[in-house]
Amino acid sequence: MARIRVLVVDDHRIFAESLAAALAAEPDVEVAAAGSGPAALRCLERAAAEGRGYDVMLVDAELGVLAAAGGRRVPVPVPRDAEGGPVDGISLVAGVRSGRPSVRTVVLAEKDDPLRAARALQAGASGWVAKDCSLQRLLLVIRGVLRDETHLPPALLTGVLRELTAARKHRTESEELIESLTPREHEVLRCMVAGLGRKAVAERLFLSPHTVRTHMQNVLGKLGVHSTLAAVALARRAGVGPAEPEPGRSLTGDVVERGSQLA
Repeated sequence: MARIRVLVVDDHRIFAESLAAALAAEPDVEVAAAGSGPAALRCLERAAAEGRGYDVMLVDAELGVLAAAGGRRVPVPVPRDAEGGPVDGISLVAGVRSGRPSVRTVVLAEKDDPLRAARALQAGASGWVAKDCSLQRLLLVIRGVLRDETHLPPALLTGVLRELTAARKHRTESEELIESLTPREHEVLRCMVAGLGRKAVAERLFLSPHTVRTHMQNVLGKLGVHSTLAAVALARRAGVGPAEPEPGRSLTGDVVERGSQLA
């Protein structure tokens, strides 16, 4: 019998262990659990190295979020691991989709949230399931995503479609704004997306800081935003990536050592 290998990723230990035990009772399911995004990535890497990769990953929608006083759940700063692995649920979904596309991901949520469900699907998730759903329902979803099905609660469908349509509209509008930039302004924007300050951009593009300042002001004006952060957010929506580092230099412009010589 072919066994389905499932990885449960949830920082609530009792829930993760209980769910893993329930799934493991199925004759065709093999389960492991991880308590964080970095731990999940290590599990995936180790399993792949052993030639026994996971088929489905169940991810807590609130991964990296802790309960605060009064029962509210609030985001808390969680350090990334040494390799920069993601720690929140949606970022983990995106990272696994990019690095291990054969692994299907399903997000487990405490409540229906059309916006977050839409973001999960955009990140590469194959399903969104309530944490309090029946074991039979969860198994149906697990087996379904392995057939390339996408599973959403019927009550979420309309809201998710609305959010996806709105996201596409915003992306189109952002792309139109980006097209209004000159080639030089586009270069400056990519440097901004990479996190470079005015001085670093000037050194990178062989311009004076005053000229870079003018270009940055023009970029903000054409994009209709009032801050660098807003410009970067709009650029990312439009699919603009960061400037690539020059050979021998980091994005900040620092010289890096090659062998026994400085580049």
